[in-house]
Parts: sequence; C-alpha cells; structure tokens
Amino acid sequence: MLSDEQLIKIRRHLHANPEIGMQEVKTHQFLLEQIAKFPQENLTIETISEIPTALLVRIAGSDPKRTIALRTDMDALPIQEETGLDFASKNDHVMHACGHDIHMTVALGILSYFAEHQPKDNLLVFFQPAEENEFGGKRFYDAGGFQGEYLPDEFYALHVNPQLPAGQIASRKGTLFAGSNELRISFIGKSGHAAYPQNAKDSIVAAANFVTNVQTVVSRNVDPIEGGVVTIGKFNAGKAMNIIAGKADIEGTIRSFTQSGMEIMTKHIRMIAEGIAGAFGQELKINFRQGGYMPVVNDERTTNFFIDYMKNADGVDFKIVQPAMIAEDFGFLSNQFEGTMCWLGVNDPKHSLHSDHLNPDESAITRGVEAIKGFLIARMQK
Repeated sequence: MLSDEQLIKIRRHLHANPEIGMQEVKTHQFLLEQIAKFPQENLTIETISEIPTALLVRIAGSDPKRTIALRTDMDALPIQEETGLDFASKNDHVMHACGHDIHMTVALGILSYFAEHQPKDNLLVFFQPAEENEFGGKRFYDAGGFQGEYLPDEFYALHVNPQLPAGQIASRKGTLFAGSNELRISFIGKSGHAAYPQNAKDSIVAAANFVTNVQTVVSRNVDPIEGGVVTIGKFNAGKAMNIIAGKADIEGTIRSFTQSGMEIMTKHIRMIAEGIAGAFGQELKINFRQGGYMPVVNDERTTNFFIDYMKNADGVDFKIVQPAMIAEDFGFLSNQFEGTMCWLGVNDPKHSLHSDHLNPDESAITRGVEAIKGFLIARMQK
C-alpha cells in the first residue's frame, strides 16, 4: 500500500501538472504509470475512445455479491495559482483549485491497498475527466462505459472541504449538493444614436429589466423550505456611451436542491425573458444547459451504512452537515446508481474552493484513505 510519503509525492506531482477538462492527457498517463506499479493479478482497466482520458479500474473480488464503485475527478480549473508553493502549478492559468489532485491521490491510495489485499466484492475506481465543465460522468455513462463487468451496483465519491478540519468526513442523508443549470440569454434589438431613442430598440434596458425581475423567481415561485438560487454573473452590452446598444448578452447560474425545483425555476425564467423581449421589441435567444449537474442525493440505504460506519469507526472524525448549494456532476451518477457522497475536510478556512490561494492540509490524504478504505471493507461484509 502506498505510504504517507508516497501519497504526498503523488499529490504534489498532480498539483504541479494540472490540466483542463477533456485535456487530461498527461494526468491520464501518470495515473497509468502509478497503477502499473500495483499488483496486477486481479486488476483490469477499461478505457473508451469517446472519452480518451477516462480510466475505469476494476479489481475482481474473491467472493463477490456486488460491484462497488468509487469515483474521483481529474480536471483542473482555468485559474492562475497564487499560493507560492514549491509545487505550484507549472501551467499558466491552470490550477487544481477544487482539490481534484487530493481526490485522485486518495483514490490511488485506496486502489493500492485493494490491489494488494483482494476485496471480497468487485471494486471499480473511476478516474473521471471534465467534472468542472463538460459533464465527464454523464459523457462516460452515455458512451457505454459502465456495462458488463464494469457495471456498478453502488457508487461512492468524496469532495474536499477547506472549511472542515483536516481528515474529517462529513455527509448527510438525502440531498448533499444542489443541481445547477447554466443560463445564457441574448436580447437583440436595434442600435441607434443616444439622442434618438425613439428610432432604436434598447437592449440594455430590456436586459436590465430581466436581471431585476428574475430575482422574483425564487422568492415567489419556489417553496421557501426548499430554496434556490438565481445568479447573473455576466452582463455584456454596448460599445460607446452615446450609442444605444442593439444587443445584450447575459450569463448566469440556477441552483436548486431538487430536480423539480430546477424545472420550476427554468420555466419561470423563460416566461420572464419572453415577456420582457415582447415588451421591449427584442428578439430573444435563450439557452439552458444542465448536462450532468443534477442534485447530489445520497441514497437512503447506502448512506445509512456509510453514516453508521463512520460514526462508530475508530480514528474517524465524522460530522452530519447541512446541504450545500455547490454543484457536482456526481449528481448524474448518483441519479443512475445507488450511492453516497461525502466531504473530506482539508482545513484551509481562509480560502474557498476555486480560490487561487487554496492550500489543502495534506494530512487529510492518509486519513481520507483510511476512512474510505475501512468503510469499503465493512460494506463488503454486509
């Protein structure tokens, strides 16, 4: 099994060499090199040409009743790292600012153990590309990656949390993370001279009305107990102060803890946009893109096993947490298979996920390996 020192060395290599989603070529090769060092007797690897950077590693069980899968993501973010670490990213404007380097390292640690100690059940470890932007889990599923010997009965995953103590495991029954839907809207009117507004169709006025009115979607259409978020993060319009803009482009995100809530919010956003476009004489282009970002809903049966183990296991610091509005494309896989996701604390409370200064506490790696490894062993006895 990989030692603490080996795990940290692996993590630092991954951190220094991040790659954007669907471009994880060197990451893919490095993972293959590490896996090749493990005992190969019960180990096989599945790849598919449609998603070339993905890896699905299988260890055959000694007396299998089920196939248990563990998912880890591989991709980094388009962020310029500012940590000043000796092993900071070597790639300009690319950084593991969401902890996927930690995730991969924990997965390799678990894989190294079960390669040496054959599991009772079949075990899959899915190294998934493109979690951040291209719905890698859904794409692998849609391409037929999970079938035959590589079809899981249960799926598990973890995500680092800088606000929790290093090594702490945290989860809950039901919804853990929200679903997310990308929103892109263009109002297209008619440009003109600022002195003659009657001859133009002002797209900024239309778009500004939309931004204001869309804030009522949650407050007046979503159950307050359920909650939701509509955030407009990008607004582009106009070329000069004395020209009426003939086009305005808006981008934002919609988040809900339930798929039904997402559908309600999407419906009302579309209604508002269409009404404003009609009132201000605008052509409307509107696009919603949810892809794989469905809510992460922890299955009741598997989560009962997970929480019971973590609460009672020696050396595991476990906490029940409230749901979070972040989105994770494991939501798609948890919608297809029974399974559970959890947080792994990495103790960097000054910095959030996606921060250019994020610096996880590496002591969390071994504790994460031990906690998840222990759970998998216990689960295989049930």
